[in-house]
Order: sequence, then C-alpha cells, then structure tokens
Amino acid sequence: MKTDKQVSVAIVGCGTVGGATARLLLQDGELLASRSGINIRVKYIVDVDFARAESLKLDKSLFQTDLGVVLQDSEVEIVIELIGGTTIARNIMEQCIRAGKHIVTANKALLAHHGAELMSMARKSSVSIAFEASCGGGIPIIRALYDGLISNQIDALYGIVNGTCNYILTSMIKTGSTYANALRSAQEKGLAEADPTLDVSGGDSAHKLAIMAAMAFGRRISFDDIPVEGIDTLKSIDVAFGQELGYVMKLLAIAQRTKEGLFLRVRPSFISSDHPLAWISGPFNAVSVYGHCVGHTMYYGRGAGGSPTSSAVVADVISIAIGSYRHQFNQLNTWQDGDVDAVQLPIDQLTSRHYLRVNVIDRPGVFARLAAILGDHRISLSSVLQKEPPEDAQSAAVPVVITTHSANEGNVRKALSEIDRLDVCLQPSVCINIIDEHEEKL
Repeated sequence: MKTDKQVSVAIVGCGTVGGATARLLLQDGELLASRSGINIRVKYIVDVDFARAESLKLDKSLFQTDLGVVLQDSEVEIVIELIGGTTIARNIMEQCIRAGKHIVTANKALLAHHGAELMSMARKSSVSIAFEASCGGGIPIIRALYDGLISNQIDALYGIVNGTCNYILTSMIKTGSTYANALRSAQEKGLAEADPTLDVSGGDSAHKLAIMAAMAFGRRISFDDIPVEGIDTLKSIDVAFGQELGYVMKLLAIAQRTKEGLFLRVRPSFISSDHPLAWISGPFNAVSVYGHCVGHTMYYGRGAGGSPTSSAVVADVISIAIGSYRHQFNQLNTWQDGDVDAVQLPIDQLTSRHYLRVNVIDRPGVFARLAAILGDHRISLSSVLQKEPPEDAQSAAVPVVITTHSANEGNVRKALSEIDRLDVCLQPSVCINIIDEHEEKL
C-alpha cells in the first residue's frame, strides 16, 4: 500500500520492551507501511541510560535524555511510554497529555491504580491513551473486550496472565519439583526476575485483572479490594494430589458477574485437566471470556517478553495514527467520568467447589469428626482421598484430601478454622478453589 502520510513518535524508556519496539518500528517500517498505509517515524528514543539501545545498534542520533524536547516538538504526535512504575511514569504521561500528545503504554500498574484519572485527563485534552500491551503481552485481549465482543454482555473471564507463574507451575506439574526449585529454574532461563515478588505474589496478575474487568464490565474497579493470593506458599504435594484427582493447578485471574455485583480474585486454583486453560504450559498466557451470545472464546499466546509485547505496542501506534482508535477511545465504556464504582463482593460470599487437605493423626473416629464439622457448616463432601503414611514417616500426620460440592467460602474458612483447633490436627489445613467455568447458556 503506497502512502505519503507520516506520523512521528517518541519512545520513552528503552529497556526490553522499549528496545524491541524501536527495533520493530525501525527495521520493519516498510512492512508496517504496506499493511497500514502509514509511515511511522521514530524521532526520539528517550532514556537516561542507552546501554540497551546501543546493544541493539540503534541510531544514536535518536537518543535524547530531555523529555522537554519531545514535549515541545509539534511533529511528535504519539509518545510510547515504556518505563513502568507508577510515579515517574504518571508524571511523564500527564506532561505528555498536557502537551497534546497521544500515548501508547504497557504500564499495567499505573492503569490499575490511576487509569480513571489519566483517561479523564486525556479526553479533556482531546488525546487518547492506548494500552493493549498492558495485559497479556502480544495477546489482543483488550481489543477483543472493547471491540470484537462489543455485542456481548461479558459475564465472566478467566486468565492465566503471568508467564513466570505459569512456567513455575508447569515445572511443578511435569517434574514434581518444589516451588523453590521451579523458581530457580525460571530465573536461570531468564523467565523470572531476580526479585520475583510482584509475579509470584499475584500482584502482576491483579493489575491485569483490574484493567480487564474495567473493560469487560464498564465499571471502576478498586484494585485494593481485589483478593490476591500468590503461588509462593504452594506445596508440591497439593499439585500432585490435584493431578491424581483430575485437576491442574493454575494461577488464575478471575472476574465473574452476578446479580449482586462482581467477584474478582487472583489465586492458585484447580481446573479440570480436560479444560483448554489446563493445557497452557510454560511462559504462555491465555484468557477465556464468556459473552452472553457468543459463549466462551479464548485468547492465547506469548504474554510477556520484548518482541511479543512490542507487537501490541506498535498495533496501538498504528491504530492511533490511522485515526480509528481516537474515535474508539472516546466511545469506550471504561473509565468515563460518569462511570459508577463496581460492587465488588466479599470473597466470603463466593460459592464454589473446594479442595481441602487436612493433616491429622491416623486413629479411629478422626474422619467422622472432620465430616461432622464440615456438615455443621453446610459443606457437602464430593470425594475423599487418604494415603497410608510410609513406615519410616517422621510425623504421625496423615494427609486427608477432601473435595467438596459447591459451598460458601466463608463457611469453608470457618470449618477449617475449627478443624485446625482439633487435637488430632497437626498442621494447618490447605484450601484451594476448584474452578467450574461459566455454564454455557446459548
């Protein structure tokens, strides 16, 4: 496609994603122009350290340390913010908005905490903020929610949205390794940070969930009210017991609509080994979305890394450059000034099936006591699995694994608290949700 139209951009932050984005725009400009009808010109690469840019052999004449030069340059229409964090990045975005620049960002933490304020500021300044790369790397999940599924009421979404965690869990499932060993392997392969806390605690997944839920339900989501559990306390014994029962462990970011409000949470959960989400292995991501007229759809691909994320970043740049996203941004049903806050329901009100592991002394009558307590709390048992302790066991504790029928989470927690106080219970009990995806009602 021949074109004479040119749009100039500045990239702020030249780390892994910023470097990959610069390389894609600079090396594949002819391809991008032939597909979009727009010539994207990288006019500046802004950073304080250009080691990454130099290692990629990027043109040094593009390097700029002064953001003010970008803000004052009327030729620059789009600023690509890729520095991350919530303080400096917010300041940069606000300056760019005031200067009349459109913004493309991959900054999930900033949008999860301050998306509403930034979107309002952008609309008042007649510019747009595109953020496909903030959730799922190269997976076009944001575009699916605001465009491809616009004819649907979204009732639920289930996401594997952190590649580090999925790699660790895949290792624990396939090799039986401990969490610590699986994490070490991920770090050695460059799939986990030296400090993996944000990933393994579930925080990274929660940021993405807050954004996707806002898009799906058209409500303002309070990030601080999302219950979050990570994988850093998981035991390989529970992963193995789950497999024996026909389940696979995944760190899931879940949002469900009910008549009363929304249930949002991030936590390690069991899902049937027959479900497509159970098949997502290694560092890959996937999101399953249920719409009232389309049913279940699933979006799969590489959820992190420079190249996959740069694909989403550049797609946003092109959408703004050709003008399509500017109109869509103003029509988004998300983070509008008149949006109401979501009713985020307490997790204790959630009803689902559960996997319970109780560690008790092996003696007559113990299981009857457990069953009686669970029954008193209106919890019906689905299956029971008990293993004989090895003859040389150092502990008298025997793991009893129980799966329940659908039960109120608050009742389950109360029952386990009571069980843990029994004299026959030697270790704290374990409770893991078993996820049944939204029922098809087509």
